[in-house]
Amino acid sequence: MRNVLGGALEECGTDPVTGFTRTGRCEVTPEDVGVHGVCSVMTADFLEHQRQLGNDLVTPRPEWGFPGLRPGDRWCVVAARWLQSARAGLAAPVVLASTSEAVLEVVPLDLLRAHAVDVPDDLSGLLGP
Repeated sequence: MRNVLGGALEECGTDPVTGFTRTGRCEVTPEDVGVHGVCSVMTADFLEHQRQLGNDLVTPRPEWGFPGLRPGDRWCVVAARWLQSARAGLAAPVVLASTSEAVLEVVPLDLLRAHAVDVPDDLSGLLGP
């Protein structure tokens, strides 16, 4: 699996364990029709905006293996949901090295870069072609 910078997909978070596959990585598989690929650092504003949109990320749902999120948690967010919040000016920060390249079918790389909180070792990926 590759990240949006073209490198190996890095771990997003293990406390709580995230990812559609619950591996700690934002792996997008054929079964993941929602494209849970944006590794985001939760903020109170993002969580509240998502709740207002009907996507409650705070309430635990043990039947889905979902612990409920708090600000500061890293979580693999559905690309279209992240984009909704970004368009509203409430995007959660993005960890580019841990964000699946599959997200690029939904979210432009420039928008992800504008909300990046990590700086990769190789900066050439940030400069574009």
